[in-house]
Amino acid sequence: MAGYAIGKAFGWLTFHVPAESKLAKTGDGLIALSATFVSYGLTELIHCYGFLAVFVTALTFRHSHRDHEFQLDMHQLTEQIERIAMMVLLLLFGGALTSGLLAPLTWIDVVAVLAILLVVRPIAGLIGLLGHQTDWTERLTLAFFGIRGVGSVYYLAYGLNQMEEVEGAERLWAFVGLVILVSILMHGLTVTPIMRLLDRHHGRDPDADEATPPPGLQGPASAL
Repeated sequence: MAGYAIGKAFGWLTFHVPAESKLAKTGDGLIALSATFVSYGLTELIHCYGFLAVFVTALTFRHSHRDHEFQLDMHQLTEQIERIAMMVLLLLFGGALTSGLLAPLTWIDVVAVLAILLVVRPIAGLIGLLGHQTDWTERLTLAFFGIRGVGSVYYLAYGLNQMEEVEGAERLWAFVGLVILVSILMHGLTVTPIMRLLDRHHGRDPDADEATPPPGLQGPASAL
């Protein structure tokens, strides 16, 4: 409810108050980032789940005026901020790797990581796409690459912070780190050839300017 209420409030302030004072007139895409922080912060203050509230806020905010051109401005700015944040996170991740992040791993962990990326994640993706009106090759591609998994860092940190003296916490961090590392390498190296094959399968020229990948598959970052 908190996320919905905040989304409705930002939607009203941005699009529906009198023209002289509505936030859409400012042209400042940082309003979307403000809604994110406000939603997360206020929801956590009332001891609810801020991560989920941000998702609900975004949906509600978007639904408040789907066709307004200011929606595109906010999307473009938040996408740029996301890329910068991703770059910073990957730099920190690289530093953690050189500091021995993966040291606690066992061979069982390695097998489990490969099973997650090669079996569990694609099957879960295909189940999630049931009923989606797309060609089976596109569904297989989307299921293989999935969505960005950097959120697992947040989930693990959140879970560990809710408990005291978690046994094997270092191994959990190593496991998540290996998932991210293998995903970066595997999906980053395969995204271009797979997308070219997909274009050819659908009769598109992969070298044409308009032959851009579907959203979520535009570059190695989508593999995270």
